[in-house]
Amino acid sequence: MCNLLIFALTQCFIGCIIAIGAVFALYSPVGDIQGFDFMRGLGTVINVALLIFGGLCGLLFGKKLNERIKDTLLSVNAVAIMMLAVGGVMQNMLSLSDGKLSTGGTVMMIVSLTLGGLIGEIININALVDKFGEWLRIKSHSTGDDSFVSAFVSASCTVCIGAMAVIGSINDGVSGDCSVLIAKAILDAVIICVMTASQGKGCIFSAVPVAIFQGAITIIAVFAGGFMTDLALSYLSYVGNVLIFCVGLNLIRKKQIRVANLLPSLVIAVAWGFVAPLI
Repeated sequence: MCNLLIFALTQCFIGCIIAIGAVFALYSPVGDIQGFDFMRGLGTVINVALLIFGGLCGLLFGKKLNERIKDTLLSVNAVAIMMLAVGGVMQNMLSLSDGKLSTGGTVMMIVSLTLGGLIGEIININALVDKFGEWLRIKSHSTGDDSFVSAFVSASCTVCIGAMAVIGSINDGVSGDCSVLIAKAILDAVIICVMTASQGKGCIFSAVPVAIFQGAITIIAVFAGGFMTDLALSYLSYVGNVLIFCVGLNLIRKKQIRVANLLPSLVIAVAWGFVAPLI
């Protein structure tokens, strides 16, 4: 019964996303990529659809696994997420000059995380996200699933935070180029499949914030154009990957980092990227 309810909810959600995509198709121009025409907003539609598909596969797959295997999957998935985050941080932190490696942006990172964490704790974003996750748990009749909220928060932070989500959404809105979001969709499907198998169906509902976050950026980009500078995107990726590392760390550590409360750090990092060239 529970599986049928989840299937029905996901089908309804996909239907809503497709309807939104149809609105984009009717009222927005299209972009041409390697000979194919894509409507603006299609990247987010594909991302959400593949994310749900990956989550459903993980849900079915996870039922056949014992707790020992689930624990191993959770651990290796956490390590994989952290390694991807480290790679993203190093890409933005290190630069080669005269044959020597040098670091940059460390002050920006520290200030962004410190001020962002302070602002996030004052607002207590984590509590708001938890409440939203609890609301989804009740609406999906998953009150017996104690890990639903933590799974939802971890998965949402993993697939929403990052430069691919922002850059891909901007490209989708500006030119209809959804190639970055399609690549992200494939990665998200694999990640959510493994996370759902180990943590439960709460991970599937991370599709909701993905649709809202990326959809909003795409709509803004349609009207505002390419408003993000290269430096702002670089700093966003820099700090965003630090937060993704924290998400991976939370999966294997008892003492949790309230990653949602660090989200204002992304705004500060982007603002730093706009202001720094003017100083």
